[in-house]
Amino acid sequence: MRYDIIVIGAGPAGYRAAEYASKQGLTVAIIEKEEVGGTCLNHGCIPTKTYVHCNTLPEALERKKHVVEQLRKGVESILSAPNITCIKGIAEFIDRNSIDVNGERITAENIIVATGSKAKLLPLQDIDDSRLVTSKELLEIQALPKHLCIIGAGVIGMEFASIFHKFGSEVTVIEYLRECLPMLDSDIAKRLRKLLEKKGIHFKMKTAVTSLSEIQSDLILMATGRKPNISKSFINAGFEYDENKGIKVNENFQTTIPNIYAIGDVNSKQMLAHAAEMQAIRAINQITGKSDEIRFNIMPAAIFTTPEAACVGMSEDQCKASGIDYCCRKSFYRANGKAMAMDETDGLLKLITDRNEKIIGCHVMGPHSSDIVQEVTALMHFDATISQIRDITHIHPTLGEILKAATE
Repeated sequence: MRYDIIVIGAGPAGYRAAEYASKQGLTVAIIEKEEVGGTCLNHGCIPTKTYVHCNTLPEALERKKHVVEQLRKGVESILSAPNITCIKGIAEFIDRNSIDVNGERITAENIIVATGSKAKLLPLQDIDDSRLVTSKELLEIQALPKHLCIIGAGVIGMEFASIFHKFGSEVTVIEYLRECLPMLDSDIAKRLRKLLEKKGIHFKMKTAVTSLSEIQSDLILMATGRKPNISKSFINAGFEYDENKGIKVNENFQTTIPNIYAIGDVNSKQMLAHAAEMQAIRAINQITGKSDEIRFNIMPAAIFTTPEAACVGMSEDQCKASGIDYCCRKSFYRANGKAMAMDETDGLLKLITDRNEKIIGCHVMGPHSSDIVQEVTALMHFDATISQIRDITHIHPTLGEILKAATE
């Protein structure tokens, strides 16, 4: 069977590519070995965000089931379009134009690899410790651990620390680096960690884990990042890839074999679901000869702890390290009427500008920080300056006024 495009993987990158390509009139085969929706929908960001809004583990498990099922049906509906063929099975490259799936050979002019990523484990001798789980297994546990130890204070580790502490577990976080959440401005990250410490979460910073037997805990979560899902059959396609760094791609997400593309976590560029979706659009645009104005250097991110944090662009630390002439403006939640009314005054916004007052970064900790950063992302996309933001009317009373306050 021949298609215009074969997509391997039905996560955010894959199903978005299939949907967008089908709307351009292309025939698409999309291959998925598990459930559609990928890690994000089934074992990642959607389940964890459901947990964030629950107060007990039993409530979270029940709520997660309904949310995931409903959203999965939505993806299945997207992939039921007339010119999309959804195939359940394992895809293996035969050559640069051919895939074997379930013993059948299918071909396409272009192939998109969107196989996602998996949890990365530390190379420890006792890695087979029965207490060890990844985020996927932690989302399936039926009984609340008395003490949860989390190795890694990145996004996954910090979110689960916040969630399970709220559920009632004693939580300890062990981190090799001196501070949590390295993608965040260090000032923001430190404030968030201190707030979580006040709530009762224990942190052991600048601490290396050499053996799991050293850890006294009911359950151990390994949250030390993710690595791309690499297939042995990639060698048959001929493109360049690395087991840890993923598939090498250019700015249009073409591999070193021009008719094969790699999008999402498998290229390790920006391991975010929304980044994967935008990469899908760019890849299909390249295939169909369309241009776009997607700016991959402006990529927002959020951490859904309590309180949450979010960021886009450069941090003050990065500006200092790069020798950039910058200005940092701060605004505090405690001076905002809506934050006071909500009784949520622990928060800080840092707005970073260059020497011409163009916005080059924003890092926020506090309620709805992701919404504030989304506004800044839109403004940065159009190279907005401090004076332009100052002239934009913000509704009163809203947390959005915290951003405007930073410009004054």
